Amino acid sequence: MELIKKIKQAEAEAQQIIETAKSEAAGQTEQARQRRRDLLDEAERQRKKTIQDAISRGRAQAQQEIENLKAQAEKRRQELRQKAEHKKAAAVAKVMDCVGSDFAKTPQNQVPV
Repeated sequence: MELIKKIKQAEAEAQQIIETAKSEAAGQTEQARQRRRDLLDEAERQRKKTIQDAISRGRAQAQQEIENLKAQAEKRRQELRQKAEHKKAAAVAKVMDCVGSDFAKTPQNQVPV
């Protein structure tokens, strides 16, 4: 009888140990899940921050490129205006020479057409 009592007591203790182990395992599993969720959340925040930083850098670079292109375009326009002014002056002089020589050839009472 004593042996049966000890066996039953051992079985009860074993059952208690199993229940405690199950409870601890469930707690550890839940902690691991929570830690995983926290890590995923942090990774997502870092990903979003990295994307925002990249977008900001891209916008800044694009704005700088726009400014550079505008400056180049303005410089090119100024160069073309200067070239056009020189050519315009030469063309006007040529026209005036031609008109002047044609005017000199026309008689005094006729108006050139």
